[in-house]
Amino acid sequence: MDKRTSESQEKLLREKVRQQFKTGPYPRRPLEKFPKDDYDWLFTHSAIAPYYLRNQRILDTEGKFILDSGCGTGYKALALAAANPGAKIVGVDISEEAIELAKIRLERYGFKDAEFYAMALEDLPELGIEFDYINCDETLYLLPDMVAGLQAMRSVLKPDGIMRGNFHSALQRTYFYRAQQGFGILGLMDGNPRETEIELSRQVMIQLKDRVRVKQKTWNPDKAYKDEGWVLSNYLLLEDKGSTIPEMFAAFREAELELVSMVKWQRWEILDLFEKPELLPPDLARRLAEISLEERLHLFEVWNPTYRLLDFWCGHPQAAEKKIVTVQDWSESDWQKAVVQLHPLLAIPLVKKEIIASVAKRVPFKISRYITSVAPNSIWLDPIVATCLLPLWSDRQPISALVERYLKIAPADPLTLKPVSETKALQEIVKTLKTLESCFYVFLERES
Repeated sequence: MDKRTSESQEKLLREKVRQQFKTGPYPRRPLEKFPKDDYDWLFTHSAIAPYYLRNQRILDTEGKFILDSGCGTGYKALALAAANPGAKIVGVDISEEAIELAKIRLERYGFKDAEFYAMALEDLPELGIEFDYINCDETLYLLPDMVAGLQAMRSVLKPDGIMRGNFHSALQRTYFYRAQQGFGILGLMDGNPRETEIELSRQVMIQLKDRVRVKQKTWNPDKAYKDEGWVLSNYLLLEDKGSTIPEMFAAFREAELELVSMVKWQRWEILDLFEKPELLPPDLARRLAEISLEERLHLFEVWNPTYRLLDFWCGHPQAAEKKIVTVQDWSESDWQKAVVQLHPLLAIPLVKKEIIASVAKRVPFKISRYITSVAPNSIWLDPIVATCLLPLWSDRQPISALVERYLKIAPADPLTLKPVSETKALQEIVKTLKTLESCFYVFLERES
Protein backbone atom coordinates (compact mmCIF):
# COMPACT_ATOMS: atom_id res chain seq x y z
CA MET A 1 0.00 0.00 0.00
CA ASP A 2 1.54 3.36 -1.06
CA LYS A 3 1.40 6.51 1.05
CA ARG A 4 -1.45 8.09 -0.97
CA THR A 5 -3.60 4.98 -0.58
CA SER A 6 -2.90 4.90 3.15
CA GLU A 7 -3.78 8.58 3.56
CA SER A 8 -6.96 8.11 1.52
CA GLN A 9 -7.99 5.13 3.64
CA GLU A 10 -7.29 6.98 6.89
CA LYS A 11 -9.38 9.91 5.65
CA LEU A 12 -12.24 7.53 4.88
CA LEU A 13 -12.04 5.89 8.30
CA ARG A 14 -11.93 9.27 10.04
CA GLU A 15 -15.02 10.36 8.09
CA LYS A 16 -16.91 7.22 9.17
CA VAL A 17 -16.22 8.04 12.82
CA ARG A 18 -17.13 11.71 12.27
CA GLN A 19 -20.47 10.73 10.78
CA GLN A 20 -21.25 8.42 13.70
CA PHE A 21 -20.62 11.19 16.23
CA LYS A 22 -22.44 13.73 14.05
CA THR A 23 -25.68 11.80 14.40
CA GLY A 24 -24.92 10.70 17.97
CA PRO A 25 -22.93 13.47 19.75
CA TYR A 26 -20.92 12.28 22.75
CA PRO A 27 -21.02 12.50 25.69
CA ARG A 28 -24.80 12.56 25.93
CA ARG A 29 -25.02 14.76 28.99
CA PRO A 30 -27.80 17.37 29.11
CA LEU A 31 -26.72 21.01 29.20
CA GLU A 32 -28.38 21.33 32.62
CA LYS A 33 -25.94 18.88 34.18
CA PHE A 34 -22.88 20.45 35.83
CA PRO A 35 -20.38 18.18 37.66
CA LYS A 36 -19.61 20.69 40.43
CA ASP A 37 -20.37 18.17 43.19
CA ASP A 38 -18.94 15.09 41.47
CA TYR A 39 -15.57 15.18 43.25
CA ASP A 40 -14.26 11.96 41.69
CA TRP A 41 -15.02 13.24 38.19
CA LEU A 42 -13.36 16.58 38.92
CA PHE A 43 -10.36 14.84 40.52
CA THR A 44 -9.80 12.84 37.34
CA HIS A 45 -9.82 16.06 35.31
CA SER A 46 -7.51 18.03 37.58
CA ALA A 47 -3.96 18.66 36.34
CA ILE A 48 -2.67 19.08 39.88
CA ALA A 49 -2.33 15.41 40.87
CA PRO A 50 -0.25 14.17 37.88
CA TYR A 51 1.95 17.27 38.00
CA TYR A 52 2.62 16.65 41.69
CA LEU A 53 3.21 12.96 41.05
CA ARG A 54 5.94 13.74 38.55
CA ASN A 55 7.52 16.84 40.11
CA GLN A 56 6.43 16.80 43.78
CA ARG A 57 5.43 20.42 43.34
CA ILE A 58 2.01 22.01 43.60
CA LEU A 59 0.77 23.38 40.29
CA ASP A 60 -0.94 26.78 40.13
CA THR A 61 -3.44 26.37 37.27
CA GLU A 62 -4.01 30.11 36.86
CA GLY A 63 -3.11 31.08 33.28
CA LYS A 64 -2.21 27.51 32.23
CA PHE A 65 -3.28 26.21 28.79
CA ILE A 66 -5.31 23.01 28.83
CA LEU A 67 -6.35 21.08 25.71
CA ASP A 68 -9.37 18.81 25.59
CA SER A 69 -8.53 16.66 22.58
CA GLY A 70 -11.65 14.94 21.29
CA CYS A 71 -13.82 17.17 23.47
CA GLY A 72 -17.16 16.04 22.05
CA THR A 73 -20.09 18.02 23.43
CA GLY A 74 -17.93 19.68 26.09
CA TYR A 75 -18.91 17.93 29.31
CA LYS A 76 -15.30 16.99 29.98
CA ALA A 77 -14.11 20.45 28.95
CA LEU A 78 -16.55 21.79 31.56
CA ALA A 79 -14.98 19.48 34.16
CA LEU A 80 -11.49 20.64 33.13
CA ALA A 81 -12.53 24.27 33.54
CA ALA A 82 -14.10 23.62 36.95
CA ALA A 83 -11.20 21.47 38.23
CA ASN A 84 -8.43 23.82 37.07
CA PRO A 85 -9.36 27.37 38.15
CA GLY A 86 -8.01 30.14 35.96
CA ALA A 87 -6.86 27.86 33.14
CA LYS A 88 -7.59 28.57 29.49
CA ILE A 89 -9.48 25.67 27.92
CA VAL A 90 -9.11 24.76 24.25
CA GLY A 91 -11.26 21.97 22.82
CA VAL A 92 -10.99 20.21 19.46
CA ASP A 93 -13.22 17.56 17.89
CA ILE A 94 -13.96 16.26 14.40
CA SER A 95 -17.71 16.81 14.89
CA GLU A 96 -18.87 20.36 14.10
CA GLU A 97 -22.18 19.64 15.82
CA ALA A 98 -20.43 18.56 19.03
CA ILE A 99 -18.23 21.66 18.97
CA GLU A 100 -21.28 23.95 18.84
CA LEU A 101 -22.77 22.18 21.86
CA ALA A 102 -19.45 22.48 23.72
CA LYS A 103 -19.39 26.25 23.14
CA ILE A 104 -22.94 26.60 24.45
CA ARG A 105 -22.20 24.40 27.46
CA LEU A 106 -19.22 26.40 28.74
CA GLU A 107 -20.87 29.75 28.03
CA ARG A 108 -23.90 28.61 30.02
CA TYR A 109 -21.75 28.19 33.16
CA GLY A 110 -19.75 31.38 32.71
CA PHE A 111 -16.43 29.92 31.53
CA LYS A 112 -15.49 32.59 29.02
CA ASP A 113 -11.80 31.70 28.61
CA ALA A 114 -12.51 28.75 26.33
CA GLU A 115 -12.14 28.14 22.60
CA PHE A 116 -13.36 25.25 20.46
CA TYR A 117 -12.28 24.12 17.01
CA ALA A 118 -13.67 21.53 14.61
CA MET A 119 -10.54 19.74 13.46
CA ALA A 120 -8.80 16.37 13.43
CA LEU A 121 -6.55 15.56 16.35
CA GLU A 122 -3.68 14.95 13.94
CA ASP A 123 -3.89 18.62 12.85
CA LEU A 124 -3.25 20.06 16.34
CA PRO A 125 0.05 21.76 15.36
CA GLU A 126 -2.02 24.13 13.20
CA LEU A 127 -3.32 25.78 16.39
CA GLY A 128 0.12 27.22 17.15
CA ILE A 129 -0.40 26.72 20.91
CA GLU A 130 1.69 24.81 23.47
CA PHE A 131 -0.23 23.22 26.32
CA ASP A 132 0.58 22.60 29.98
CA TYR A 133 -1.94 19.75 30.18
CA ILE A 134 -3.75 17.68 27.57
CA ASN A 135 -6.84 15.59 28.21
CA CYS A 136 -7.58 13.00 25.51
CA ASP A 137 -10.36 10.85 26.89
CA GLU A 138 -12.15 8.06 24.98
CA THR A 139 -10.57 9.14 21.67
CA LEU A 140 -7.26 7.44 20.88
CA TYR A 141 -8.75 4.00 20.28
CA LEU A 142 -10.91 5.43 17.46
CA LEU A 143 -8.04 6.95 15.48
CA PRO A 144 -6.77 5.29 12.29
CA ASP A 145 -3.26 5.54 13.79
CA MET A 146 -3.10 5.90 17.57
CA VAL A 147 0.65 6.57 17.56
CA ALA A 148 0.17 9.45 15.10
CA GLY A 149 -2.40 10.87 17.52
CA LEU A 150 0.05 10.65 20.41
CA GLN A 151 2.76 12.25 18.31
CA ALA A 152 0.48 15.14 17.34
CA MET A 153 -0.32 15.82 20.99
CA ARG A 154 3.32 15.48 22.03
CA SER A 155 4.22 18.14 19.45
CA VAL A 156 1.98 20.70 21.21
CA LEU A 157 2.81 19.61 24.78
CA LYS A 158 5.15 21.88 26.74
CA PRO A 159 8.45 20.28 27.83
CA ASP A 160 7.17 19.83 31.40
CA GLY A 161 3.55 19.25 30.33
CA ILE A 162 1.50 16.16 31.08
CA MET A 163 -0.99 14.32 28.93
CA ARG A 164 -3.87 12.12 30.00
CA GLY A 165 -5.06 9.54 27.50
CA ASN A 166 -6.53 6.07 27.37
CA PHE A 167 -6.79 2.98 25.20
CA HIS A 168 -9.57 0.44 25.29
CA SER A 169 -8.43 -2.75 27.01
CA ALA A 170 -8.28 -5.58 24.49
CA LEU A 171 -8.47 -8.16 27.29
CA GLN A 172 -11.36 -6.62 29.24
CA ARG A 173 -13.42 -5.92 26.10
CA THR A 174 -12.62 -9.10 24.21
CA TYR A 175 -16.26 -10.24 24.09
CA PHE A 176 -17.50 -6.82 22.99
CA TYR A 177 -15.03 -7.03 20.09
CA ARG A 178 -16.39 -10.45 19.23
CA ALA A 179 -19.91 -9.01 19.29
CA GLN A 180 -18.76 -6.18 17.00
CA GLN A 181 -17.20 -8.68 14.60
CA GLY A 182 -20.46 -10.59 14.49
CA PHE A 183 -22.52 -7.48 13.83
CA GLY A 184 -20.01 -6.55 11.11
CA ILE A 185 -20.57 -9.92 9.40
CA LEU A 186 -24.31 -9.19 9.49
CA GLY A 187 -23.72 -5.82 7.83
CA LEU A 188 -24.82 -3.72 10.80
CA MET A 189 -21.59 -1.70 10.78
CA ASP A 190 -21.19 -1.10 7.05
CA GLY A 191 -22.38 2.49 7.28
CA ASN A 192 -23.35 4.76 10.15
CA PRO A 193 -25.32 2.58 12.59
CA ARG A 194 -28.62 4.22 13.58
CA GLU A 195 -32.06 3.19 14.88
CA THR A 196 -32.45 0.13 12.62
CA GLU A 197 -29.00 -1.26 13.42
CA ILE A 198 -29.41 -0.50 17.13
CA GLU A 199 -32.69 -2.40 17.28
CA LEU A 200 -31.35 -5.33 15.24
CA SER A 201 -28.33 -5.66 17.53
CA ARG A 202 -30.65 -5.67 20.54
CA GLN A 203 -32.78 -8.39 18.95
CA VAL A 204 -29.71 -10.51 18.23
CA MET A 205 -28.69 -10.37 21.89
CA ILE A 206 -32.22 -11.07 23.11
CA GLN A 207 -32.68 -14.07 20.84
CA LEU A 208 -29.29 -15.63 21.59
CA LYS A 209 -29.43 -18.37 24.21
CA ASP A 210 -28.27 -17.25 27.64
CA ARG A 211 -25.41 -19.75 27.59
CA VAL A 212 -23.89 -18.19 24.45
CA ARG A 213 -20.64 -16.71 25.71
CA VAL A 214 -20.85 -13.31 23.97
CA LYS A 215 -24.28 -12.76 25.54
CA GLN A 216 -23.12 -13.94 28.98
CA LYS A 217 -20.21 -11.52 28.95
CA THR A 218 -21.72 -8.41 27.36
CA TRP A 219 -25.49 -8.21 27.47
CA ASN A 220 -26.98 -5.65 29.88
CA PRO A 221 -30.71 -5.22 29.14
CA ASP A 222 -31.16 -2.28 31.52
CA LYS A 223 -28.49 -0.22 29.77
CA ALA A 224 -29.32 -1.49 26.28
CA TYR A 225 -32.94 -0.34 26.50
CA LYS A 226 -32.43 2.89 28.43
CA ASP A 227 -29.46 4.23 26.49
CA GLU A 228 -28.95 3.99 22.72
CA GLY A 229 -25.51 5.48 23.31
CA TRP A 230 -24.52 2.40 25.30
CA VAL A 231 -25.42 0.16 22.36
CA LEU A 232 -23.53 2.37 19.91
CA SER A 233 -20.42 2.69 22.08
CA ASN A 234 -20.18 -1.04 22.81
CA TYR A 235 -21.79 -3.13 20.06
CA LEU A 236 -21.67 -0.77 17.07
CA LEU A 237 -18.72 1.57 17.70
CA LEU A 238 -16.96 2.11 14.38
CA GLU A 239 -13.16 1.76 14.37
CA ASP A 240 -13.08 0.68 18.02
CA LYS A 241 -9.70 -0.91 18.79
CA GLY A 242 -8.30 -2.64 21.87
CA SER A 243 -4.77 -2.60 23.25
CA THR A 244 -2.72 -4.40 25.87
CA ILE A 245 -0.20 -2.95 28.31
CA PRO A 246 2.79 -4.02 26.13
CA GLU A 247 1.12 -2.35 23.13
CA MET A 248 0.56 0.79 25.21
CA PHE A 249 4.25 0.95 26.15
CA ALA A 250 5.25 0.27 22.53
CA ALA A 251 3.09 3.20 21.44
CA PHE A 252 4.80 5.43 24.02
CA ARG A 253 8.24 4.46 22.74
CA GLU A 254 7.28 5.09 19.12
CA ALA A 255 5.70 8.45 20.01
CA GLU A 256 8.70 9.38 22.21
CA LEU A 257 6.67 9.63 25.40
CA GLU A 258 7.00 7.98 28.80
CA LEU A 259 4.48 6.81 31.35
CA VAL A 260 4.04 9.01 34.40
CA SER A 261 1.44 6.77 36.03
CA MET A 262 -1.82 4.98 35.47
CA VAL A 263 -4.57 7.48 36.38
CA LYS A 264 -6.07 5.24 39.08
CA TRP A 265 -2.71 3.79 40.08
CA GLN A 266 -3.96 2.31 43.37
CA ARG A 267 -6.16 -0.10 41.42
CA TRP A 268 -3.21 -1.56 39.50
CA GLU A 269 -1.25 -2.98 42.43
CA ILE A 270 -0.36 -6.59 41.65
CA LEU A 271 -0.02 -7.57 45.32
CA ASP A 272 -3.67 -6.68 45.88
CA LEU A 273 -4.60 -9.73 43.79
CA PHE A 274 -3.31 -12.05 46.52
CA GLU A 275 -5.26 -12.96 49.64
CA LYS A 276 -2.20 -12.60 51.88
CA PRO A 277 0.77 -11.18 49.98
CA GLU A 278 2.91 -11.35 53.10
CA LEU A 279 2.62 -15.17 52.94
CA LEU A 280 3.91 -15.49 49.38
CA PRO A 281 6.91 -17.83 48.99
CA PRO A 282 10.11 -15.75 49.19
CA ASP A 283 11.18 -16.72 45.67
CA LEU A 284 7.85 -15.60 44.23
CA ALA A 285 7.90 -12.35 46.21
CA ARG A 286 11.42 -11.69 44.92
CA ARG A 287 10.37 -12.32 41.31
CA LEU A 288 7.42 -9.95 41.66
CA ALA A 289 9.69 -7.27 43.13
CA GLU A 290 12.24 -7.59 40.31
CA ILE A 291 10.00 -7.36 37.25
CA SER A 292 9.63 -4.01 35.48
CA LEU A 293 6.68 -1.67 35.85
CA GLU A 294 5.49 -2.66 32.38
CA GLU A 295 5.61 -6.32 33.35
CA ARG A 296 3.76 -5.68 36.64
CA LEU A 297 0.96 -3.84 34.85
CA HIS A 298 0.78 -6.51 32.15
CA LEU A 299 0.69 -9.29 34.72
CA PHE A 300 -2.19 -7.49 36.44
CA GLU A 301 -4.20 -7.17 33.21
CA VAL A 302 -3.71 -10.79 32.12
CA TRP A 303 -4.72 -12.10 35.54
CA ASN A 304 -7.44 -9.57 36.28
CA PRO A 305 -8.70 -7.74 33.16
CA THR A 306 -11.21 -5.67 35.13
CA TYR A 307 -10.87 -2.18 33.73
CA ARG A 308 -12.32 -1.10 30.41
CA LEU A 309 -9.73 1.63 29.95
CA LEU A 310 -5.95 1.62 30.10
CA ASP A 311 -6.11 5.14 31.51
CA PHE A 312 -2.71 6.83 31.81
CA TRP A 313 -0.74 10.02 32.34
CA CYS A 314 2.34 10.46 30.19
CA GLY A 315 4.81 13.15 29.15
CA HIS A 316 8.10 13.91 27.45
CA PRO A 317 10.85 11.46 28.47
CA GLN A 318 12.93 12.47 31.47
CA ALA A 319 10.98 15.71 31.90
CA ALA A 320 10.66 15.50 35.69
CA GLU A 321 12.09 18.62 37.30
CA LYS A 322 14.18 16.72 39.82
CA LYS A 323 14.76 13.30 41.29
CA ILE A 324 11.78 12.60 43.50
CA VAL A 325 12.24 11.45 47.07
CA THR A 326 8.88 10.05 48.14
CA VAL A 327 7.48 11.19 51.47
CA GLN A 328 7.90 7.63 52.74
CA ASP A 329 11.67 8.24 52.55
CA TRP A 330 11.75 11.73 54.07
CA SER A 331 13.96 12.36 57.07
CA GLU A 332 12.69 14.08 60.21
CA SER A 333 14.51 17.19 59.02
CA ASP A 334 12.64 17.07 55.69
CA TRP A 335 9.32 16.96 57.52
CA GLN A 336 10.20 19.80 59.85
CA LYS A 337 10.94 22.09 56.89
CA ALA A 338 8.07 20.98 54.62
CA VAL A 339 4.78 22.67 53.76
CA VAL A 340 1.40 21.04 53.15
CA GLN A 341 -1.51 22.11 50.97
CA LEU A 342 -5.00 20.67 50.81
CA HIS A 343 -6.30 19.48 47.46
CA PRO A 344 -8.39 22.37 46.06
CA LEU A 345 -11.40 20.07 45.64
CA LEU A 346 -11.42 19.55 49.42
CA ALA A 347 -10.62 23.17 50.30
CA ILE A 348 -14.24 24.24 49.95
CA PRO A 349 -16.76 25.65 52.48
CA LEU A 350 -18.89 22.47 52.57
CA VAL A 351 -16.01 20.23 53.66
CA LYS A 352 -14.77 22.85 56.12
CA LYS A 353 -18.24 23.11 57.66
CA GLU A 354 -18.52 19.35 58.06
CA ILE A 355 -15.06 18.88 59.57
CA ILE A 356 -15.73 21.69 62.07
CA ALA A 357 -18.98 19.93 63.03
CA SER A 358 -17.07 16.69 63.64
CA VAL A 359 -14.44 18.48 65.70
CA ALA A 360 -17.14 20.18 67.78
CA LYS A 361 -18.74 16.79 68.51
CA ARG A 362 -15.31 15.22 69.07
CA VAL A 363 -16.03 12.38 66.66
CA PRO A 364 -13.80 11.05 63.84
CA PHE A 365 -14.18 12.72 60.45
CA LYS A 366 -14.46 10.59 57.28
CA ILE A 367 -12.44 12.64 54.81
CA SER A 368 -12.61 9.93 52.13
CA ARG A 369 -16.35 10.48 51.64
CA TYR A 370 -15.73 13.13 48.96
CA ILE A 371 -13.06 11.75 46.65
CA THR A 372 -13.55 7.98 46.78
CA SER A 373 -11.90 6.65 43.64
CA VAL A 374 -8.31 6.94 44.92
CA ALA A 375 -8.75 5.71 48.50
CA PRO A 376 -8.41 1.92 48.84
CA ASN A 377 -10.15 2.10 52.23
CA SER A 378 -12.13 4.63 54.23
CA ILE A 379 -9.93 7.30 55.78
CA TRP A 380 -10.95 8.81 59.12
CA LEU A 381 -9.33 11.71 60.92
CA ASP A 382 -8.94 11.58 64.69
CA PRO A 383 -10.69 14.64 66.24
CA ILE A 384 -7.39 15.98 67.61
CA VAL A 385 -5.58 15.64 64.30
CA ALA A 386 -8.60 17.04 62.44
CA THR A 387 -8.43 20.10 64.69
CA CYS A 388 -4.74 20.49 63.88
CA LEU A 389 -5.46 20.39 60.14
CA LEU A 390 -8.23 22.99 60.15
CA PRO A 391 -5.88 25.86 59.09
CA LEU A 392 -5.41 24.02 55.77
CA TRP A 393 -8.90 25.16 54.82
CA SER A 394 -7.56 28.73 54.81
CA ASP A 395 -4.12 28.34 53.23
CA ARG A 396 -1.10 26.05 52.88
CA GLN A 397 0.73 25.50 56.17
CA PRO A 398 4.26 24.68 57.35
CA ILE A 399 4.38 21.28 59.05
CA SER A 400 6.02 23.01 62.00
CA ALA A 401 2.87 25.14 62.47
CA LEU A 402 0.68 22.01 62.59
CA VAL A 403 3.01 20.45 65.17
CA GLU A 404 2.85 23.60 67.26
CA ARG A 405 -0.94 23.51 67.05
CA TYR A 406 -0.97 19.84 68.12
CA LEU A 407 1.06 20.65 71.23
CA LYS A 408 -1.48 23.32 72.21
CA ILE A 409 -4.49 21.08 71.61
CA ALA A 410 -3.09 17.91 73.22
CA PRO A 411 -0.24 18.98 75.52
CA ALA A 412 -0.40 15.84 77.65
CA ASP A 413 -0.60 12.12 76.94
CA PRO A 414 -4.12 11.04 78.08
CA LEU A 415 -2.77 7.80 79.58
CA THR A 416 0.38 8.93 81.37
CA LEU A 417 -0.50 12.65 81.73
CA LYS A 418 3.11 13.39 80.81
CA PRO A 419 3.78 16.31 78.43
CA VAL A 420 3.71 15.36 74.74
CA SER A 421 7.10 15.90 73.14
CA GLU A 422 7.57 17.77 69.88
CA THR A 423 8.88 14.55 68.35
CA LYS A 424 5.72 12.68 69.35
CA ALA A 425 3.51 15.46 67.95
CA LEU A 426 5.45 15.41 64.68
CA GLN A 427 5.05 11.64 64.45
CA GLU A 428 1.26 11.91 64.81
CA ILE A 429 1.01 14.63 62.18
CA VAL A 430 3.35 12.78 59.80
CA LYS A 431 1.41 9.51 60.11
CA THR A 432 -1.81 11.24 59.06
CA LEU A 433 -0.23 13.30 56.28
CA LYS A 434 1.41 10.22 54.75
CA THR A 435 -2.00 8.57 54.48
CA LEU A 436 -3.63 11.68 53.03
CA GLU A 437 -0.79 12.28 50.57
CA SER A 438 -0.97 8.70 49.28
CA CYS A 439 -4.44 9.57 47.95
CA PHE A 440 -3.47 13.13 46.98
CA TYR A 441 -5.90 14.62 49.50
CA VAL A 442 -2.93 16.79 50.46
CA PHE A 443 0.29 17.76 48.68
CA LEU A 444 3.65 18.11 50.38
CA GLU A 445 6.70 20.12 49.35
CA ARG A 446 10.15 20.04 50.90
CA GLU A 447 11.98 23.30 51.36
CA SER A 448 14.66 23.68 48.68
